[in-house]
Amino acid sequence: MVRRIDAATPHDRDRAVDALRALAILGVVLGHWLVTALIADTGSVRAASPLQHMPELVPVSWLFQTLAVFFLVGGEMGARSYAAARARGVTYGQWTGARTSRLFRPVAALLVVWTVIAGVLLASGVGIGTVHALLKLVLSPLWFLLVLTALTAATPLVARLHPLWPLAVVVHVDLIRFGLGGPACLGWINVAAGWLVPYCLGATWARGGLRSRATGWAVLLTGAAATAGLVLWAGYPASMVGVPGSRISNLDPPTLAAVTFGLAQCGAARLLLGPLRRILRRPAAWAAVALVNLSAMTVFLWHQTAMMAVTALGLLAGEALPGLHTVPGDPQWVLARLAWLPAFAVALLVCWAAFRKYEEGRPRRSGRVVRASRPDRAPVVRRA
Repeated sequence: MVRRIDAATPHDRDRAVDALRALAILGVVLGHWLVTALIADTGSVRAASPLQHMPELVPVSWLFQTLAVFFLVGGEMGARSYAAARARGVTYGQWTGARTSRLFRPVAALLVVWTVIAGVLLASGVGIGTVHALLKLVLSPLWFLLVLTALTAATPLVARLHPLWPLAVVVHVDLIRFGLGGPACLGWINVAAGWLVPYCLGATWARGGLRSRATGWAVLLTGAAATAGLVLWAGYPASMVGVPGSRISNLDPPTLAAVTFGLAQCGAARLLLGPLRRILRRPAAWAAVALVNLSAMTVFLWHQTAMMAVTALGLLAGEALPGLHTVPGDPQWVLARLAWLPAFAVALLVCWAAFRKYEEGRPRRSGRVVRASRPDRAPVVRRA
């Protein structure tokens, strides 16, 4: 299998781009598993975060909040895909429909399953607060897909937009709402403008920009210095994910600090390309990356469900289990949560086996995923 995947991959494919996408998805998954706790007490379940009780764990958010890298890769792949589609005579409508359908098929499966689960829970007497907490964990990541879909649809318009333009919008929005006391609702402009920065940077990469290591270092150091300055002197929170009870969240909606931090991540991603390309010459390493990319959306959509399934099964023990149902307030909770990660991974594997078909779709000759027509051949990941 490993050798077949390696042999079936086109020689001109940049495997490092796929590796960055896989790392971004896995970073989000691990980050959610580490900073999300479901506390079972007083007959209900509520969500909590260890960052609320242990601020010294904030660097965890720097490692696992990898959304900017995903938008960077999305911009690179989207720009290349659209250019290739135009060269083949594919219309904009056909191209957009093909790409968005691969996003919304797995979403539809998730919504159907959780509609049934929510109905069963309510009918069995589970409190509305518990059901709301569970649904929020499942559905809140969907904002990411909505933004990605919108940016993908806008690719013909934004593919040549310089990243400094949306960055300037973010600067002005934050200046008005934080510096001049403007309305907080202005921040939602940054949902589009903030993630447009790495997306446009990815499109620039597709056109031949961001090629040199010097550029990667410049983006990394500039983004890191700007983020440090905003946190130290401008009052932005150090955590790059939301923390319950915080006055400001860097992600809800995105702030200038989240965008500059994303730029630093994009620069680091550029510097990783060389080492990743060397590693991915090994067939086993490339096979793992290819398989993750085939079902990246399935992994993203179902990872919270996997965590909740393990949490629910743990309730059968009859007592609160450390790292699973207890308040995330001390280092012992962290150690216990790390021990639960393999169980979460097994549950996610079960979800993947059950629902990956909704993402991979039917066999076809063109598109990002080309599946072999014979069972003895390996699946091939292709860029449209």
